[in-house]
Amino acid sequence: MNNFDYQQPSAIADTLKLVGDNDQAKFIAGGTNLIDLWKYNLVHPSMLVDINHLSEISAISQREDGGIRLGAAVKNADTAYHPSVENNYPLLSKAILAGASAQIRNMASNGGNLLQRTRCYYFYDHEVPCNKRKPGSGCPAKEGHNRMHAILGTSDECIAVFPSDMCVALAALDASVNITGIAGNRTISFADFHRLPGDRPDLDNHLKPDELITSIDLPEQGFSKNYSYLKLRDRHSYAFALVSVATALALEGDTITEARIALGGVAHKPWRSAEAEEFLKGKPATEENFAAAADIILEGAKGFGDNNFKIKLAKNAIIRNGMMALHPESQLPGAQPSA
Repeated sequence: MNNFDYQQPSAIADTLKLVGDNDQAKFIAGGTNLIDLWKYNLVHPSMLVDINHLSEISAISQREDGGIRLGAAVKNADTAYHPSVENNYPLLSKAILAGASAQIRNMASNGGNLLQRTRCYYFYDHEVPCNKRKPGSGCPAKEGHNRMHAILGTSDECIAVFPSDMCVALAALDASVNITGIAGNRTISFADFHRLPGDRPDLDNHLKPDELITSIDLPEQGFSKNYSYLKLRDRHSYAFALVSVATALALEGDTITEARIALGGVAHKPWRSAEAEEFLKGKPATEENFAAAADIILEGAKGFGDNNFKIKLAKNAIIRNGMMALHPESQLPGAQPSA
């Protein structure tokens, strides 16, 4: 690790100026991904700009439109256990608690969760080619060990996946991301924040280098009655998803009036299909209809050898999670399966 300067500004304007004046400066909140990248010799910051003491981004608050605002510097654990999130957005709480470990959730920030890099083995090995790390060098994952890799939205340049659990729920909930930078403030819909790899897999999202995420907004509709987050992984804790599914439903009787389905572990960003969600509207919440929606979501899915199994796994997960969303109480510890 290299020597570095450390700054702890008390105002956002000063924070932005420090990073804007130094292209080797990095924001740091929890540092749970940044320190990993640093230890693996993938980043070499000359300055760390601590944003934990910026009051403007360190709270969870109610919005006038009935939704809530999640400060970017709020820790993942504090977000998951906040009463407004637990009661009104339980899908988000459940997704956060499925990620990482308790210790990491206590440190990781909401903004940092959106910005974490892929966990592709080739990306983390700086001795081998990787288009995400060095554009134009190649993608050995396509012909190599690719069990954890993408089946949707891939390009010839990259088949890496985005690893977040929290972001899968945020995608399903139609969140938006508030950003401030030297040029001013802007808001990006969550669906547009992360990028598919295309010919620039080194760019994970549409955040500019001199911009800072300040908060994440959730709309009033939290789907607190019918929801489920399912994470399929190699071990029960501290493992990244092979496939994850966030499902949120609005029902009248057994008829779906609105559906949200987002997948994780399958693409360079959380994956949603507006066509599949529209298909489910007005239809009974049955395994057959969730299976048909899964076929729409997974249209064009392609495996690369080791990860071929993910296509069938994802379909089964979508069906299973759709049925689980009908009885979210069955997911609580000690709950008995529904008859």
